[in-house]
Amino acid sequence: MRDKGFSPLRPLFFFASFIVTLHLVNGDLSYSIPEEMKRESVIENLAKDLGLDLRTLSSRKARVDFEGTRKRYCDINLSTGDLITSERIDRESLCGKKPSCVVAVDLVLENPLELHRLSLHIQDVNDNSPKFKENLIEMEIRESAEKGNRFSIEEAHDADIGQNAVQRYSLEKNDNFILAVDSNKVELVLENKLDREKQKEINLLLTALDGGSPQRSGTVVIHVTVLDANDNAPVFSQAVYEASLPENSPPDTIVITVSATDADEGVNGDVTYDLSHVSDDD
Repeated sequence: MRDKGFSPLRPLFFFASFIVTLHLVNGDLSYSIPEEMKRESVIENLAKDLGLDLRTLSSRKARVDFEGTRKRYCDINLSTGDLITSERIDRESLCGKKPSCVVAVDLVLENPLELHRLSLHIQDVNDNSPKFKENLIEMEIRESAEKGNRFSIEEAHDADIGQNAVQRYSLEKNDNFILAVDSNKVELVLENKLDREKQKEINLLLTALDGGSPQRSGTVVIHVTVLDANDNAPVFSQAVYEASLPENSPPDTIVITVSATDADEGVNGDVTYDLSHVSDDD
C-alpha cells in the first residue's frame, strides 16, 4: 500500500539540493611563503583576495581546517582579514628532501557553506648547516703508498635542498694531500709521498660549504696515522771502529762495542749483527 504523501520527485529534490551545495566549492588560492616565519606573520589578506568585507568574514564564521595533522600552521585574523602564521613551519620536518613542499588548507565559510582550498608552498631557507657523520675520521695509510693513490671520505649531508645544500668542499693546505670531488664522491689524493720517520701523524681539516646566503659550513678533522714500511737500513754509530788487543788476551775478552740503529719501527726496526769474512780460528 503506497503512502499518499509519498512523491517520487522527493528523492530527486534532495539529490539536487546536495549538488547545489557541492557547487559552492570555489577555486584554489595559492601562496608561497618561506619556512621559519615568526608566529603571527602575515601571509596574505584573504578578505581582499576573496572579495569579502571584514563583517562578512566575521558573520560567516570564517575558519581554516587542516587535514591529517593536529598542527595549525596558520589562522585568520578576523579584525584585518589577514591569513597569519600560528606556529613555526619547518620544511624539513614536513617534506624532508622533496623539491616541492605544499600544505593544504581548507578555508570554510558558513551560512551558506562555502569552501576554498588554500595551498601553502613552503620555500626552503638556509637554516641548516652541512654535517659530517662523525667529528673525527681516523685513517691509516702506509708510508709506501704511491703518489696519486686515492682514499675515500664519507661526504657531508645538509637537510636543506637546492643551493642551500652542500655545494663544495675545501681541504686545509698541507704538504701531502689534495682533494678530489666528483658527483658527491669525496677523495683524498696523495700528492707527495709520506715519510713516517719525519711525521707519524697528520691532521687535516675538511670543510663542507653550502650555497646559501649567508653561507653555512661544517667541518671534520681527518687524522692520518702513517704506518711504517721497511724503507730504512740499519746505521752504525760510526763508519769505522778501531781497537787494540794484546796477543795474550784470554777468550771472551771484550774487544770493542759497536752500535747500530734503524729508524723503522717494530720488526722493521729490529737490528741483529753478523761478522763476515772472519776465519774460524779468528
